[in-house]
Amino acid sequence: MAFYGSNLRVTVFGQSHAAAIGVTIDGLPAGEAIDIEALEAFLARRAPGQNRMTTQRKEPDKPEILCGFLDGHTCGAPLTAVIRNTDTRSKDYAAIADLPRPSHADWPADVKYGGWQDVRGGGAFSARLTAPLCIAGGIALQLLERRGIRVAAHIRSIGSAEDRPFNPLGEPDEVLEARLGRTPVTLSDEAAAAMQAEVEAARKSADSVGGVIECMISGMPVGLGGPLFEGLDGRIAQAVFGIPAVKGVEFGLGFEASRLRGSQNNDPYGMVGGRVTPLTNRAGGIAGGITTGRPIIFRVALKPTPSIGRPQQTVSLKGQCDAELKVTGRHDPCVAVRAVPIVEAVAAVAALDALLDAPARLPDVPRRGA
Repeated sequence: MAFYGSNLRVTVFGQSHAAAIGVTIDGLPAGEAIDIEALEAFLARRAPGQNRMTTQRKEPDKPEILCGFLDGHTCGAPLTAVIRNTDTRSKDYAAIADLPRPSHADWPADVKYGGWQDVRGGGAFSARLTAPLCIAGGIALQLLERRGIRVAAHIRSIGSAEDRPFNPLGEPDEVLEARLGRTPVTLSDEAAAAMQAEVEAARKSADSVGGVIECMISGMPVGLGGPLFEGLDGRIAQAVFGIPAVKGVEFGLGFEASRLRGSQNNDPYGMVGGRVTPLTNRAGGIAGGITTGRPIIFRVALKPTPSIGRPQQTVSLKGQCDAELKVTGRHDPCVAVRAVPIVEAVAAVAALDALLDAPARLPDVPRRGA
């Protein structure tokens, strides 16, 4: 339940209020430099407590690499890193062992594990486990970028507030670099202001609001992936659905394509720079499960945070009767705000895993001391 990948095996471990959470990454090529400061900066984008749009839980999310890393480079052994949990309030979750929270995993997990599951902070079901996912993704991003592959995401919408979509043929690097370090991550200032208003309105009413994140992987070579269960879109979707709160994924035009005719949806081919190239990108960079060379573009729908301050209908598991629950503790009024780097992380892991299907495509890593 806790690993992903075929060539790059990523295993996540820990619970929200355990001593630590962490990740083991097996299959990283040896001799790859890892910039720890850049990795920490990436993790900081996901970290809580940054502003009123996120939970006020304070966690520095500083990774501690235990093995698989030597002299600033991967050494071929599995790389394991942990993040110590420091700002936990387990008492905030004392009631939910008896009163399962609506739309959380509390009740089905109680049935599956016979009551032995860790309920503190959601245990193994908590979005806290996305921090080690971001360690794996942050490392994958560095390996991809030095091979000319870039992963970037932005918030497409929160509630009724919408940002403009990515250009399906790609965005200039300067546009991405100017926008992606902000909170919320949008392509326009107007959209950011409207989204902040949506989140603040939900927070003030002791409620929450959902959102959509759009992600783009540019620079992937043609021909990665495969038919049926080897499809890269399926592999990306599997990784994305490992993020708590994700309820839907669509590529390219997605569901909109179902309302079109083939003549409107097809991507015609032409010769560009002496190479066969799709002239449009309604497919989102993947056809038949295989990359087309155009940017891979997909959108992720995230539900509203189910932990809200309003009284909610539930049951008492001990009393076997109806009950009312008012959730306490610190929770995000909109999970989409902090989920942008998480989506980038899982997309990077999926992209690198697919790239490693064809090692002949990767430039050789020089021998140490060469």
